Amino acid sequence: MAEFLLVHGSCHGPWCWRDVIPALEARGHSVRTISLPGHADGRDPAAVTLAETAEAVAAASTADTLIVGHSWGGFPISAAAEAHPERLRGLIYVCAYLPVSGMSLIGMRKAGPRQTLEGATRKNEAGTAYSLAPETTPDLFYHDCPAEAVRFAMENLCAQPILPQDTPVHLSERFEGVPKAYIRCTEDRVIPPEYQAQMAARLPPGRAHDMNTSHSPFFADPEGLAELMGQIAKDF
Repeated sequence: MAEFLLVHGSCHGPWCWRDVIPALEARGHSVRTISLPGHADGRDPAAVTLAETAEAVAAASTADTLIVGHSWGGFPISAAAEAHPERLRGLIYVCAYLPVSGMSLIGMRKAGPRQTLEGATRKNEAGTAYSLAPETTPDLFYHDCPAEAVRFAMENLCAQPILPQDTPVHLSERFEGVPKAYIRCTEDRVIPPEYQAQMAARLPPGRAHDMNTSHSPFFADPEGLAELMGQIAKDF
């Protein structure tokens, strides 16, 4: 059985894994989550850095841990692997950004084939954080999720610090040597599925998998996600 550390994406928190945790535990796996710095903790978002975020991920991991990153979570888990490859067993990207060295998340998003978030976010007055617009978020993020889960998510979304997402990550052979897998969500309306396929194509054969869900497989199909993660763990 595997040990998983689940890392949330933009504006989310550990709560997004609510339905995946029992599904993984029922299959005999051990599971932990982390709340990334600056997410609903009262911190000044201008003071939150990518390096600090990566260190928080690494500190929550051990040499036996498979770190799972959703969406923006692909950046801090990659930076953690670069800084501390000895502190993890492998990385699983769930409809996440698989970074290109020298690029920031904002840079990668702008380089994508389609811009899906135009008009879907709101910056704070200082311009240091953004929130998801409530009128567009359900259709973008949760269009195939149960109504109860959508309500739960909308009640818990928080502001996202911008600085970590505007900071380039620099990766070397330390990161390249870490085993990785990618789960592409084919109905994703946030990160275009074709862009996910492009990122996943950088991995060795057999390390890319598809789920027929939105950007939120943890609500749309938690059992399927847990099952797939368990299967991936066997290859690491």
